[in-house]
Amino acid sequence: MSEPMTEPREDLELATDVARDVRSFLETLELVATGRAGAQAVALLLLDVAQICVAGAHLGARTDVILDSNVEPVLDPVPDLDKVREGLAEQLDPIDGYAEVFDPYSDDPPVPYRLSDDLADMAMDLFRGLLHYDAGRGREALWWWQFTYLNSWGGSAGAALRALQSVVAHVRLDAAPEEVPEGV
Repeated sequence: MSEPMTEPREDLELATDVARDVRSFLETLELVATGRAGAQAVALLLLDVAQICVAGAHLGARTDVILDSNVEPVLDPVPDLDKVREGLAEQLDPIDGYAEVFDPYSDDPPVPYRLSDDLADMAMDLFRGLLHYDAGRGREALWWWQFTYLNSWGGSAGAALRALQSVVAHVRLDAAPEEVPEGV
């Protein structure tokens, strides 16, 4: 593994930016899962999921992060996020379930998903990268975040973002039609 002092400056800057976004995302999940976000839950999730999508796009657009070794350093255990998942499911109950078209070019029917599952699964991947970052292994963190973005949390983030945007659109645009008084 590369030591932090030998990592290219742009790698360290990107790792620092992604770590900041990951911390914000995790804090928002905790806030929503505990019910402390109140009526702002969907708005906060929309903002932080969008921001983590931007971080993922940066990871996906850069060249592959290649490490010197294929051996991952020992990490502190990733916390059990089942309580967060359950809290999210409870707080998001009316909108937790949604349908996603897995492949818009096929005839396959939409697949049912749950926001609480998507968000908690994303948190697991993102937290693991954060453990590497906090241990001073920014390049390892970048590799982990990039790898899992491309094969796991990136798809979940995109689906969750679409679902959250749809909730906001329905709330704002599905107003009951106003009755127009006669003669107007």
